[in-house]
Amino acid sequence: MTLCFLSLCILFISSSATLQNKVTDNPADELVAAINSNRTASKSSSLYNNPGLACIALQYIKAYQGDCGVVGGENAKRPADSEFAETFAPNCAVEASTLTPITGHLLGCQSKYAKPSVAFSDILMKNGKSLEILQSKNHSEVGAAVSGSDGGGPYFWCVLFSNGKLNNSFVIEGHVAKISRPGCFSGANDDCNGAIGLSGTLHIWPAVVTGLIALAFAFRI
Repeated sequence: MTLCFLSLCILFISSSATLQNKVTDNPADELVAAINSNRTASKSSSLYNNPGLACIALQYIKAYQGDCGVVGGENAKRPADSEFAETFAPNCAVEASTLTPITGHLLGCQSKYAKPSVAFSDILMKNGKSLEILQSKNHSEVGAAVSGSDGGGPYFWCVLFSNGKLNNSFVIEGHVAKISRPGCFSGANDDCNGAIGLSGTLHIWPAVVTGLIALAFAFRI
């Protein structure tokens, strides 16, 4: 009887894990999809989703150290240019010699997580300047990142644009993206739950625990 119970537990947890994978995906890739959809609808070209640039965008977020109050407004700040070569690139295993000038950036932050489509329209597209940056013809590639702080809020969304050439800018050593947590970045072929995984897990595990208790009573163990 105990063996049967344990088998059912494993099956139940496995099913829950599968469910979690289905709901996480990668919000940074969804953000890039929204950006390219908007650009093509406005007769602008779609942009190459560069994982090296996207990883740099995640490092850009982390430079704020969870301080949402300095994103936008009178107290707005941005990481020093020197950090790109000295910190961001090494953390991403991006070859420093392939760094290309950033032609624009979009950055937003708020206390609660928002779906990528909502973050794009309500947080990043704040004004005419944001729309101008989005639709600029100077861009050729894009990288997006989404991250919470220590698995929770505040949540940051960052998009970096560049005019680099395909396969020649923000090149990752070995051409395999160096996954960085917490957070998600686009173009890495990563089913990422770094930005929202904790809340997703918290929603799922009560159901897992409830199911295990029900099974325990059913088998009177």
